[in-house]
Amino acid sequence: MDMEQLKTIKELINQGNVEQAIRMLDHYLQTSPSSHDEAYYLKGNAYRKLGNWQEALNNYRLAIEINPNSPAAQAEEMAMNILNFFNKDMYNH
Repeated sequence: MDMEQLKTIKELINQGNVEQAIRMLDHYLQTSPSSHDEAYYLKGNAYRKLGNWQEALNNYRLAIEINPNSPAAQAEEMAMNILNFFNKDMYNH
């Protein structure tokens, strides 16, 4: 993914144009000859912003499989901590 495309997608996510960012990432991942952890990481961020935690975690994990040192590892850990915090009442019954 070229840096300009990446910058555009990050800006879209930051501005709340998350669906458009996801479409661009999907297109990129379908047409790219190689998988890029950063695209999956950004896609995870986009889904997290939509509140779709499952898709966010799925994409973070794909990024981590490609690159264990991806920032997705920290993002996945934070997402799990948030989910565990909000769901802890479910475990205490």
